[in-house]
Amino acid sequence: MRILWLFLTLLPLPLVFSNSVNNTENLLWGAYRPNLYFGLRPRLPQSLMTGLVWFGTQNYQSIAKARHACDQGDGLDSYTWTHFNPRQGGVQILRDSQNNVEITTEFLKVPGAPINPMFPSRISTIFYLGLEGLGGIDMVTDESENGIDGPVEFSGTTPDLGDFTIRIVDAPDNEAVTTGPHSEAFEERLGKTHLAGLRLQPGQLWTAKDHIMQSIVNRASPIVEKYRTAEQAPDPSFTLQLPDDILTASNLFAVQKFFEGEFHFNVFFESASANQTFDASTIDQGIAAVVASFNSRFEETFPIPPSYPANDVTRLKSFSKAITSNLFGGIGYFYGTSIIDKGFAYEWDQDDEIDAADDGQNGARLTEPRALLTATPSRSFFPRGFYWDEGFHLLHIGAWDTELSLEILKGWIKLIDSDGWVAREQILGEEARSRVPAQFQTQVPTFANPPTLTMAVTAIIKKFNAAHDGPSAADLGMDYGMNVQMPFASELESSAALDRAAVQSVLRDMYQPLKRHYEWFRRTQRGQIKQYGRRARSRTEGYRWRGRSEAHVLTSGMDDYPRGPPHAGELHLDLISWMGFFTRTMKDFAQFIDEEEDAASFAEIESAIINNIDDLHWDEESEMYCDVGIDSDDESTHICHAGYVSLFPFMLSLLPPDSSHLGPILDMLHDPEQLWSEYGIRSLSKSHPEFGKGENYWKGPIWVQINYMVLGALHNTYAREEGPFQEKAREIYEELRRNLVNNVFEEYQRTGYVWEQYDPLTGEGQRSHPFTGWTSLVTLILAEIY
Repeated sequence: MRILWLFLTLLPLPLVFSNSVNNTENLLWGAYRPNLYFGLRPRLPQSLMTGLVWFGTQNYQSIAKARHACDQGDGLDSYTWTHFNPRQGGVQILRDSQNNVEITTEFLKVPGAPINPMFPSRISTIFYLGLEGLGGIDMVTDESENGIDGPVEFSGTTPDLGDFTIRIVDAPDNEAVTTGPHSEAFEERLGKTHLAGLRLQPGQLWTAKDHIMQSIVNRASPIVEKYRTAEQAPDPSFTLQLPDDILTASNLFAVQKFFEGEFHFNVFFESASANQTFDASTIDQGIAAVVASFNSRFEETFPIPPSYPANDVTRLKSFSKAITSNLFGGIGYFYGTSIIDKGFAYEWDQDDEIDAADDGQNGARLTEPRALLTATPSRSFFPRGFYWDEGFHLLHIGAWDTELSLEILKGWIKLIDSDGWVAREQILGEEARSRVPAQFQTQVPTFANPPTLTMAVTAIIKKFNAAHDGPSAADLGMDYGMNVQMPFASELESSAALDRAAVQSVLRDMYQPLKRHYEWFRRTQRGQIKQYGRRARSRTEGYRWRGRSEAHVLTSGMDDYPRGPPHAGELHLDLISWMGFFTRTMKDFAQFIDEEEDAASFAEIESAIINNIDDLHWDEESEMYCDVGIDSDDESTHICHAGYVSLFPFMLSLLPPDSSHLGPILDMLHDPEQLWSEYGIRSLSKSHPEFGKGENYWKGPIWVQINYMVLGALHNTYAREEGPFQEKAREIYEELRRNLVNNVFEEYQRTGYVWEQYDPLTGEGQRSHPFTGWTSLVTLILAEIY
């Protein structure tokens, strides 16, 4: 089956900007409901939303396997965008053997403008469209109590979208279901499109599938009851139908079709202001052009070096394109309230003098609605924004489309509140909350997360500083193809100075909120040094994650990684390392926008942090960097657990290449009895007593984003710059890169998915899938973009 969406909206060509960074028109529409197998919406808080539901009609049990929201429990063989450009559209393949169907969804944006699905099998598809907020939708096609022959058309209007039409058109060679038990009793309804028009309460459009399926069941139940004593029940295609009732003032319309064998239908969204209409040939030609453009640009942006030892480079390239496309196809637009609790604190955090003034709002409460455009880690398991993940996502997105990366980053920056805090999980609205266990829904304004958004800032600045005569559009990931000229490449003003000024302007708007966020970290996550007689060159630069429990430090991002007992006197190695990286980023940021006094201040803090990492966290006996805790005698002591935490000063390139501590770190990293495996770097030493125990989330499994950080440090610093360990760093880099890429690729070939993590002993993918958030960094690793 092929389902094609063609969006015709008013996007004038060519798009020429002299020196602005503001080309977002072709980002208005997208597959911005990534929690669904296929759902489109615009980046507008309350507006038009669409979705796709399907189920087999081989038997009556198949209705229990109706698909809509991505769910690992559905057991799809795979679902993957094979090609996806956020500005143009893409192609997705969904393989659902339980329903005996393979669906191809094609999404195309035509500047000035359809959807296109494909299936083989006996299947029912339900396409729905609904409207939240102001405006309305009406069915233009005349109603019929027995269904509709031919195309179905709707018209609608909203304040933001203006007037529009939506047409749903079958391909001429589709074969409807017309034969089966008792077909003569249903002759008037066979081979037709069936509909329902429903009224949903405000804010409930996300529950569309439940209402649609209930409408089918309500109609089918009394019909099927009549045949209870018959030798054969009617074919499910004859009874499991929408009722063809359209309620007055409906804000949800469902359009159901039944097919036998291969078929496709097209859905055209056409803006009245565009003054154009299209047909299936537009889609066929447009999708072919999008795929060709994507392939060409992918080869330029993410090339696999000829030196890479690949047995099947064609399959490896297809894999790399797919995981990149799935990252892009996982970008969502979310809008709604979130839950925060300003008063919550664990016992060991309650003595902190960091709380904001009491505003009488302690206890869990809803915030005002907020909007966010963000990538998502996993469409099936984590279909929402995560701070810890998003920095890694933006490295990949930014390598393809710097402006899109900036647009997403701006949205996150806007979430930083007046105190400088931003929630580590963005659970916006009831639909998002429906996918999150209750105990994880509430966010606390003293809880942090690794400040990875700064990675995106660093990557953008790095691109500009690396350009001698001003970056080209291709360098910046802004060569969008289709003869569209984008920012930073104007024919009128193309000097490097103007380009730099344009980006400086955008980044300057982000600087103060990000600086406020940085100061929030330094204020709220401060650790104790002098209280326990600790010797350090700086008396201020020590840090502790707030919000940890006895067994977890969720705020660190490495939930169950071994730590010492919770105590107000703890100091966490990974956090001080992140603060060193954050400070270095702010220094570079300040220099880039000519805030020289700030840059000098950040340089002093960076130096103090790097000194204190050695003074407070290096343990001579174990020859590793460690957390610091408090023992039973109330004395400061090192808490050493060989694993990812031990590597942070190295991973963030805070150690000089000639550091005497680098040798033991590389030895631990490359030791197969500790962190080294033929599949990647383990999260905890194989020799550790807790290896593979308990929840075993961060107690051994291999995580791609940490391996990416290790590879980046080796490639950019320790294998590149002169030092006593340069050659060893080169050897480890080459071997680790090959091991990690090969394992993720082979598991994709074996299972059809990339995974959240990989088994440290067998390399098998495990936990959430598809996990095309930071696991898609394999594309950057292949192209050696760090």
